[in-house]
Amino acid sequence: MTSLQSALDAFRLEFTGKIPAEIAAAMARADTALAASDLAQRALQAGSRAPAFTLPGADGAAVTLGAMLRQGPVVISFYRGGWCPYCNLELRALQAVLPEIQARGAQLIAISPELPDESLSTRERNELAFPVLSDLGSRVAQSFGIAFDLAEELRPIYTRFGHALPDRNGSAANGGSGWVLPVPATFVLDGDGVVRMAFVDTDYRHRLEPSAILAALDGLARTRSVAA
Repeated sequence: MTSLQSALDAFRLEFTGKIPAEIAAAMARADTALAASDLAQRALQAGSRAPAFTLPGADGAAVTLGAMLRQGPVVISFYRGGWCPYCNLELRALQAVLPEIQARGAQLIAISPELPDESLSTRERNELAFPVLSDLGSRVAQSFGIAFDLAEELRPIYTRFGHALPDRNGSAANGGSGWVLPVPATFVLDGDGVVRMAFVDTDYRHRLEPSAILAALDGLARTRSVAA
């Protein structure tokens, strides 16, 4: 089976061969600056308790973390938006292992700063059977320590590519610029809401392998078994 990272790397190779050198250079500068910001080190770490939140789902229904935790472990995947091809590859990979996540007594949710209509499009396009939530204003991402402002230099480039984020994120209605994004991140929470695994990488082309999520859930199960 092809790994998620292999699929991401293949797309990256194809994409970088198509974009002008000046755009590639601007993206590289932004990547370097974000990596130097120490955001990954300041983000929520294993052993911390996850902040409580309630967010609207793609169907408009509110989803509350506390209610989900009462049913068992929860896996949270933060993604940039349905416009991001790397995110779509990850979401489809997560969907592929959803039955295995559920078989371990856990639930999976995905969160982006996009409006619910955009989240619905992402869910339908990728045929996702797990909740896709809208973190308007990136408030939950901020509480997890993974939100950042997209570099000014990249904003006209994203708009040129058809990714004017304020249009997708509803910035005017949420008191923000609309250019705030989460660093793609995955958190595995136990039933008490404690982070047992945290994956945060400022390089959006790197994502956690689904197999690592399953291994973390297996570890939780072994811990519960010993405690019992």
